Amino acid sequence: MPFITQNSIQEVIDKMDAVAVMGDYVRLENRSGRFMGLCPFHNEKTPSFSVNPDLKLYHCFGCGKGGTVLNFIMEMDKLTFPEAVETLAKRFGVALQYEAGGNVETDKTAAKTDALFDLYSRVAGSFHYLLAKTPHGKPALTYTLSRGFSYEMVEKFKLGYAPADREWLFKFLSKKGYSEEFLAESALFARKHPRMSFFADRLIFPINDRQGRTIAFGGRLLSGDGPKYLNTPESVLYKKGQTLFAIDSALPEIKKTKEVSVAEGYMDVIALHQAGVTNAVAPLGTAFTDEQARLLRRFAERVNLIFDSDGAGQTAAVKAILTCRRNGLIARVVRPGKAAQAGRHDESGGADAAGVALKKVINMKDPADILKEFGKDVLKNCVKSDILDFDYLIARSKELYDTNDSEGKFKAAAFIFPYLETLDSDVVRDAALGQLADALRADREAVRNDYNNRRTNAVSRHSATGYSYDQRPHNLSLRMNEELFLLAVVAVNDGLYSQFRARLSIEEIEDLAAKDIFIALEECFVHDETGLDALLPRISSENTRKFIVERGVTTEFSSNPEQLISDGIKRIKQKRIERRSAKIVTELRLIESNHNKDENTYRLAALDDELLLEKMHIDAELRKLKENKE
Repeated sequence: MPFITQNSIQEVIDKMDAVAVMGDYVRLENRSGRFMGLCPFHNEKTPSFSVNPDLKLYHCFGCGKGGTVLNFIMEMDKLTFPEAVETLAKRFGVALQYEAGGNVETDKTAAKTDALFDLYSRVAGSFHYLLAKTPHGKPALTYTLSRGFSYEMVEKFKLGYAPADREWLFKFLSKKGYSEEFLAESALFARKHPRMSFFADRLIFPINDRQGRTIAFGGRLLSGDGPKYLNTPESVLYKKGQTLFAIDSALPEIKKTKEVSVAEGYMDVIALHQAGVTNAVAPLGTAFTDEQARLLRRFAERVNLIFDSDGAGQTAAVKAILTCRRNGLIARVVRPGKAAQAGRHDESGGADAAGVALKKVINMKDPADILKEFGKDVLKNCVKSDILDFDYLIARSKELYDTNDSEGKFKAAAFIFPYLETLDSDVVRDAALGQLADALRADREAVRNDYNNRRTNAVSRHSATGYSYDQRPHNLSLRMNEELFLLAVVAVNDGLYSQFRARLSIEEIEDLAAKDIFIALEECFVHDETGLDALLPRISSENTRKFIVERGVTTEFSSNPEQLISDGIKRIKQKRIERRSAKIVTELRLIESNHNKDENTYRLAALDDELLLEKMHIDAELRKLKENKE
């Protein structure tokens, strides 16, 4: 989809009323220009949620949450940034412009995208009709129902059938008025043979975005040779690493419970939904990606990983655990074949029958098989049998390595070290190292040493004096000082940075948090972007972002900002010059004390003269600063 222009975003920000927007979620009272209310993010009895209507910032002094109005809308309604902008634009009557400002090419791109959405909706409907209503689709429908799926699931997921005749779809769509050129770019047909459908004689699974719009298809082979599963190639609408199968159906339950179940494939997800696990989704022909994890993190806190019990499934589970933890999600692992309470009694209720059933469940590989063999109740019970990701990894390491000898213990520990590196807390990591050592019956200190050696051998980060945007420190500890105060004043007051950067360079700043803000401001300046919505995401340290938001809701940085900046620059320059002056004095004293000891008296004399000249220049600069003649 086209990008919203920066001018449109700024117009939305300028026109929106922060108090009116947040007042829809929080009852706010005006207290001397600051609007206060009960925080919507945690339970409290005394208002600690503060809104600054001028800077359009919010901050809770109780739980620490804060940000811009756009951040607030995104978090409360679980919207993306463009969705939040579009929502506020409608409310405040802003006509958004996209990409090149509504020129002919942009309009063509938007029209083409809309046409693709319409095409995929029509094709999904046609495939579904062929499956549910025609003799051509009857074998595929029979197969689907034989897997234990109800007709309700066929309707819910709009499952379909692609005919064996690979030219059928092209002929059908051509009769509907679609051009050959448009269809060739639709990702529905083979690139080398644009009349040949990408899918033939396959059970079709429509892939929808979060709004429920069909953007791609997955197809399961029913007969003949070829890959068991195929997905639509990536297109303008579809990026396989950025969405998940059934996300539109699962999202209401995910939002409600803050929990999501991630399975391996289409059939597993449908089986889980039939069993009542309606928060289930699946990756799309790839491993679970960081982008997909970040998508789920907007709505969920916990992930249940329900992967096949074979070797490939367990390897995928390990990778998914690391992906979850890297992106702030707590992971638990469901192993359907290990679910001891998943057995069921037969109609007579005999214990032997239950044991036989349980043994069969243990040998089942995935949720779809369990649904087919035992039904939805057994599958639902299986899903309840989950373990924490760390406990699963320990168990898995013991399956992979013989921990009865030292070499096996070392390999088992090394298998889990990547997981430990995803943990943010040193306390949690240290406890996990101890638990790991105990589980392997190894010396705790030895395991810690192995882990620390691994970290020491990793590539060191760049020094703080030369980091790029992506290399900046992410957890700076903050202590208020003149540099940090000065950069915060510039950050929360639009329009002052261009003058500020002409009077002070980043080389004159020593505090790391202040440097972080300086770099972010420069990036906004280069990209001609203004406002905290553009600035805050570019500040790498979360602590620094929180600092600006927390202080920004007060009047500390907004009272006569021009004077605050002018005075701040003067103090920083003056202290920097004074430090250099003191260093020169020290160097001159060293030269004087060593003058008679060194044979090269001419060199020392020359250095003495050079330092004296620099000292005179510095003294002149100090006088100018003190006379306010900077």
